[in-house]
Amino acid sequence: MGENRNIDARSYRAHDEGIQMHGTGRDPVREAMMRHEERQEQNLSILIKQLSDPNSTLRARSAESLGNMGDERAVEPLILLLGDQVPDVVWVAIRALGTLRDPRAFEPLIRCIDSPDRWTRQGAAWALGELGDPKAGPVIIPLLTDKKKGVRQSAAEALGKIGEIRYREYLEPLLDDEELEVRHTAREALKKLK
Repeated sequence: MGENRNIDARSYRAHDEGIQMHGTGRDPVREAMMRHEERQEQNLSILIKQLSDPNSTLRARSAESLGNMGDERAVEPLILLLGDQVPDVVWVAIRALGTLRDPRAFEPLIRCIDSPDRWTRQGAAWALGELGDPKAGPVIIPLLTDKKKGVRQSAAEALGKIGEIRYREYLEPLLDDEELEVRHTAREALKKLK
C-alpha cells in the first residue's frame, strides 16, 4: 500500500516536472480535456438544434447521436421529437430515450404504446423495459397479443426487464407463440422474473 502511494507521488512529481520542463507552466493534459469538453458542449447544442431540421434523416441521426452521448439534457428535446410526423424519426427518438433511461421519458413513452405504427409500439415497449419502472407492466401486457411479432417480442423482453413474478401468467402463453423469436424471448423473460 505504501509502495503504491510512492508510485502515485512519483507520477504526480514526474507530471509536474514535465510541465516545468516544457517551460510553459501549462498542463497539456488538462488543456486537452477542456477542449474535449468544449467540443462535447458544441456537439450537444448542434445535435439538439438539428432535431428540428426539415431533413428527417438528419433529425433521426441527431436523435441517435444524442442517445449515444448519454447527456440528460437531451431528454426533453427527444421527448418533443416523439410528435414527429416521420415514423422512422419517432422510432429513433424512442430508442434514444430508452438508452438514456431517464424517468422523465416514462409518461411520453406510455402514450406511444397505443400508436397505430407498429415500430412506435415496439420501440415504446423496449424503451419502457429499459426504464424498468414497474408501473409500465400493465400498459405493456396488451402488447403481448399484438399482431406483429416484433411488438410481442419487445413486450415480453420489457416485462422480463421489469422482472416481477406477477407477469408470469401473461408471458407463459407466449411459449406457444407461432414465432420462434417470440417463444425464445418469452423463455428468457420468464427466467428473469422474481
